[in-house]
Amino acid sequence: MRTGSNHDFKSIVHRRESRFAFPSRLAAKIVLVACTFATLTGAACAADWYRFRGPDLNGISKETGWQVNWPADGPKQLWKASIGTGFSSLAVSKGHVYAMGNKDDKDTVYCFAANSGAVVWKHTYDCPLDPKYYEGGSSSTPTVDGDQVYTMSKKGDLYCLDANKGSVIWSTNVNKGLGLEIPTWGFAGSVLIEGDLAILNVGEAGTAFDKKNGKVVWSSGKGVSGYATPVPFDYEKNRCVAIVAAKDLVVVNVKNGKEVWHYPWKTQYDVNAAEPIIADGKIFVSSGYNHGCAIIDISGGEPKQLWENKNMRNHFASSVLWKGFIYGVDENELKCLTWDTGDVKWSEKSFGKGSLMLADGKIIGLSDKGELMAAEASPTEFKPASRAQVLGGKCWTVPVLSNGKIYCRNARGDLVCLDVSAKP
Repeated sequence: MRTGSNHDFKSIVHRRESRFAFPSRLAAKIVLVACTFATLTGAACAADWYRFRGPDLNGISKETGWQVNWPADGPKQLWKASIGTGFSSLAVSKGHVYAMGNKDDKDTVYCFAANSGAVVWKHTYDCPLDPKYYEGGSSSTPTVDGDQVYTMSKKGDLYCLDANKGSVIWSTNVNKGLGLEIPTWGFAGSVLIEGDLAILNVGEAGTAFDKKNGKVVWSSGKGVSGYATPVPFDYEKNRCVAIVAAKDLVVVNVKNGKEVWHYPWKTQYDVNAAEPIIADGKIFVSSGYNHGCAIIDISGGEPKQLWENKNMRNHFASSVLWKGFIYGVDENELKCLTWDTGDVKWSEKSFGKGSLMLADGKIIGLSDKGELMAAEASPTEFKPASRAQVLGGKCWTVPVLSNGKIYCRNARGDLVCLDVSAKP
């Protein structure tokens, strides 16, 4: 059994006194109340998307009232930018958009003004492009926590930056500091802020840092990690985090990193990259390379498999759960599965290795060839209300809806901001 441990970890850490804003979980609750009221009154509700997979880490936005029906050439483009090679998604908070990309073997973190696309600041550091059977570049997504933004490079460069100015509050290299084994395609999971901890899927079952100064709080061994972002949840009166590791699904205690249980989940090349879905005392896990998916019952203590099949093989794009049905990308097809049995309700072959999120009961999907589409999340059929070509090149990065705008990027770093705001 893995156990957490403390370290006298002397890394390159730069510190600065700063105030940290109130916890993001409280912010999410405030948005939930506001958007629930807006839904009841028929008003539109906008919402920030300040971390990968959104405030609730489930790929679902609470935003309502956005425009689902677009012209044939797509929503109006408000602005565009070139951010460098990579697959990082976007974080949106307090009128700013945070993005990452790589150019000339340097990673750059960008902060744009959401309304105009003007560059507010950028932070650049050395990091190899490192293409391996794909374009390479940045993989993880910035995480905003109050007035700080946390970023992680594929080689282990962890930064805490001032979200308004881009100045370095502290930084460290997790690989050099702990001697961790870097996965074949580099570290890819985004930073999870949980209380005072910055938790990463690095090491055999995660590592936690003090978010104020970058010191290691607990770690889990030096072995290779998975590629997904940790997902927090409450389990048997404890705050825990589910980590899709290289060879299994591991649940650890947030406070000390001690393993609660693990469930074997071995995929070819150790590519466990999709985030798990946690709901109703169950966990959905999926991976590609013809592995498949499973529902694990965790309501009775030890994990128990309820079903497993090959109907949903998430290579890297995570699925979403909506009203008892799973929507996701099975290798190169968009599919809908039942949560209870894993049976296929429908499939759409034109999607390729795209990605999706949900908002107001609608799927927002971006195909791997850059076609943006919006469709009712229905188990009956896939019938897009709108679809339009918005980007060229390879598009593996999940689109983001926030405050009436949809953000999309491709592998070479073309970023577009599209207007889907409610019309008066």
